[in-house]
Amino acid sequence: MSDKDIAVDEIIRQSLDIREKYHALEQKYHGSEWTVEEDALAYLTDAGLVGRNIMAHQGRWPNGDHTKELSHKLAENIWWLIVLADRSGVDIKDALSTFLKDKQKSL
Repeated sequence: MSDKDIAVDEIIRQSLDIREKYHALEQKYHGSEWTVEEDALAYLTDAGLVGRNIMAHQGRWPNGDHTKELSHKLAENIWWLIVLADRSGVDIKDALSTFLKDKQKSL
């Protein structure tokens, strides 16, 4: 199995493990972990950067090709969504499955 074939459960596990490591850094440098609200704000900041990188990728924003940065920010946004779901008590696999089923039925 290649790195690209990692199962969703493993992606979630790794995502939450990384977030715990960031929590330790937050404790070390600031004396407390970020709140869920701070995580949400960080996600929204990164979501905005996805928009900017999409524009650049399509030639609608200056500064050249942003393909590498776009790839990174898309992945980082998925990571944030996993973290936010976990911190909010939402089973992201179940939520996504339900969403996709509902969309399929409605179309």
